[in-house]
Amino acid sequence: MNEHTSHGHAASYRRRDVLTLAGVAALAGLAGAGCGSATSASSPRPQPEPTSSVARFWSGQRRHGQVNFANWPLYIDTGHRTLQEFTATTGVQVSYTEVIQDTPSWFTKINPILMAGEAIGYDVMVITNGFQFSQLLAEGKLVPINQEMLGNFYRNASAKFKRRSFDPGNTYSVPWASGSTGIAWNPKYIKTPVTSINELWNPAYKGRVGMMSDPQEIGNFGMIKLGINPERSTQADWRAAGKALAAQRRAGLVRGYYQQSYIDALSNGDTWISMAWSGDIFQQNLTSGSALQFAIPREGGSIWTDNMVIPRGAENPVDAMMLMDWYYRPPIAAQLTASINYITAVPEVRPIIAADAAKASGEEKHTLAEVATSKLVWPTPTEYSRLYNYADVSGKLQHEYLSIFQSAMGE
Repeated sequence: MNEHTSHGHAASYRRRDVLTLAGVAALAGLAGAGCGSATSASSPRPQPEPTSSVARFWSGQRRHGQVNFANWPLYIDTGHRTLQEFTATTGVQVSYTEVIQDTPSWFTKINPILMAGEAIGYDVMVITNGFQFSQLLAEGKLVPINQEMLGNFYRNASAKFKRRSFDPGNTYSVPWASGSTGIAWNPKYIKTPVTSINELWNPAYKGRVGMMSDPQEIGNFGMIKLGINPERSTQADWRAAGKALAAQRRAGLVRGYYQQSYIDALSNGDTWISMAWSGDIFQQNLTSGSALQFAIPREGGSIWTDNMVIPRGAENPVDAMMLMDWYYRPPIAAQLTASINYITAVPEVRPIIAADAAKASGEEKHTLAEVATSKLVWPTPTEYSRLYNYADVSGKLQHEYLSIFQSAMGE
């Protein structure tokens, strides 16, 4: 299991590190070529296509025995056994490419191709909810998925992953994996368990608070502190949250606004308390023996989701649907979760990994047992109820959102 662990660790770091750059890249991308048709601030939210047109599209599609899958590096089970079993079971060959280094650069690459009405060469791709996901959806660049081919998803996915504000009804996407953003603290310096988001504003920790530099993440926490649901937030809410975050900075509470390096600052005592990603804390404790603590504040935290979607012009959409639904078979989802250590949408995975741990030995047994029991991988139902998606922002609204929260950080 050491190999699995190292891959999961690398995936955790590489997967989340690049997301911290998403805000700046999104702002730059809006001004660049290919984004001219962005939805304006006054435009209505895009509506799902009529059921009849979706049905007509899918009635004309056929299985081809091939699917091209674009994903992030180190973000699948070691050895790709899940893909091999898919081919053995269905006969569909998979061309799997780790071509997505981060969402903004991937969007910049594929957007001009999609704008021209051409195929990007992939039938399934993994995209994080946020600025670029909203842009693709708003501009009609994603295929509405065939709900009739999601039998495993509807049987096995938990309710939380069937009700997502950024894609109501899973019209265009289903989750690949998720993670939560909460608060972590170093028990060497903070002895009392942290339960409130207000601890990030506690004067006792002046100069020892770590905040994230990702505008989506920090924006969510500013709103959650004020009792605002980010998923239903307005521009006035963003401005109020920006003021709360700016006051935190001016009071000298913030040691720094971090990208991935927040985990090192927390471990070595530069910070005592910090915004944190659940997967990072799990991996840091597992691999380094540290005892960092993590909690979803009682006021709430964030949940982010990487989503499988079908881009417009995909040549093999039926085969793509088969692959997407394949990952909702509990034994398949278990293999994926055991390798990457992120939150799965399939709750039946947990007893499978626990059973595997009982049969294993040595380091593999320890790691599987940690995956099966960690609240960082398995938030409780109560914690799930306190997790919010990012504010759903597309088009010119992104300029204002980014401007507010970059200014709050003193940028």
